[in-house]
Amino acid sequence: MDTALLLIDFINDIVAVNGKLAGRGYTDFAARHGTLERLPTLLSQARQAGQLLVHVRVGFSPDYKEQPKDSPLFGHADQLGALQLGSWGTEFHPAAAPLPGEAIVIKHRVNAFFGTPLDTILRCRGIRRIVVAGCSTDVGVQTTVRAGHDLDYACTVVGDCCLAPRDDDHEPTLRMLAKVARVVHLSQLTAG
Repeated sequence: MDTALLLIDFINDIVAVNGKLAGRGYTDFAARHGTLERLPTLLSQARQAGQLLVHVRVGFSPDYKEQPKDSPLFGHADQLGALQLGSWGTEFHPAAAPLPGEAIVIKHRVNAFFGTPLDTILRCRGIRRIVVAGCSTDVGVQTTVRAGHDLDYACTVVGDCCLAPRDDDHEPTLRMLAKVARVVHLSQLTAG
């Protein structure tokens, strides 16, 4: 099997109703679109097909030494007590929870390839195709898919298994990603 499913940032602080970043629109988007309800089907299909599953989470050490203080996205994480590794907030949401033995990658920036062993893990397993679902469509998913494309992976984005703060962030991003990736709905995805 030369395909991996990458699940980007389905962590409690972002997607759980009582997560520290819940007020930013992600939970409302997920509720309106049923995003989290589709994830168990996506994971089940990938596991049954023998795909490599890679669960990616953003987070920072308790002292926030990796936090980019000038980032509009991450600059206030320490003040909110958000995205702290080892806390409930950076645990994977139950809908996207890894099984024992599935790869987990920790990132400190939006792109799952930047500063992580992700490319090495994929290449060591002979992966040529990546299927991506995650949060958020316009940031973590977009940067990861664009980087994956430039690293010569054939990329697929499962659009209805991604979420963003707002619809007007989500839909235009999927249209842009169609230039570098195949964009599908879960019902169109074929294991392979």
